[in-house]
Amino acid sequence: MRRSPRLIIAIVIAIISLVSYYTAREYNPVTKETQHVNITPKQEIALGLQAAPQMASQFGGLSPDQQKQALVDEVGNRLVSKTEAGQTPYKFDFHLLVDEQTINAFALPGGQIFITEGLMKLMGTEGELAGVLGHEIGHVVARHAAEHIAKAQLTEGLTGAAVLATYDPDDPSSQRTAAVAALIGNLINMKFSRDDELEADRLGVRFTSEAGYDPRAMINMMETLAQASKGQRPPEFFSTHPNPERRIEQIKAAIQERFPNGVPNGLTR
Repeated sequence: MRRSPRLIIAIVIAIISLVSYYTAREYNPVTKETQHVNITPKQEIALGLQAAPQMASQFGGLSPDQQKQALVDEVGNRLVSKTEAGQTPYKFDFHLLVDEQTINAFALPGGQIFITEGLMKLMGTEGELAGVLGHEIGHVVARHAAEHIAKAQLTEGLTGAAVLATYDPDDPSSQRTAAVAALIGNLINMKFSRDDELEADRLGVRFTSEAGYDPRAMINMMETLAQASKGQRPPEFFSTHPNPERRIEQIKAAIQERFPNGVPNGLTR
């Protein structure tokens, strides 16, 4: 049976995409996992530094509140210096964004970490701030951005191959098949994002406790976020962030695993 040139090209693209992804492997000493990544830590740092100004501008720029910024720096640097995060090649910088309406915090590859005034306003303790920053540091050292770049390239290659193989310009119905292939690719990446969030929570428990903070403050922060997001949160499956209730379960499990005999006294909450 004679195969169409379009199908042959699609198969070649798919094979190249799969081989490129699965042969790019690197061990992460912090997470003790072997990851599929195809950029170096230096490239991650460069990407983060390049994107930082644009990301800040999307939230109205940096906050002029020097006192709050100093607190963010103090807590963030303590988390880095007291944990294995400080032994990684990443260069951490902590930025307070002026946006008071958006409740968010995020990390760029390489160590650029941002938190909005809107989220800061919800925090009642230094430990809660440590929990949020520890979570974002977790994203960086777990190399989630680098993993997503590799996954995105794989998904793009496979989706492109599927579209090329299934789309027939003389058959309008094939457009629907191609659209479904693209949707599946997007949902795959969204699932990975939720997994990353839960791993970052586990690392946040580890980093906060190592730095002398009570990880139970992360639970308090999640409960506050759950209250703030009532009636506004989309279903978990279609969100890149697990809902707060789901994250509370994971945080409690991580705390129990780390402190089977109970959280010790004297940690900063």
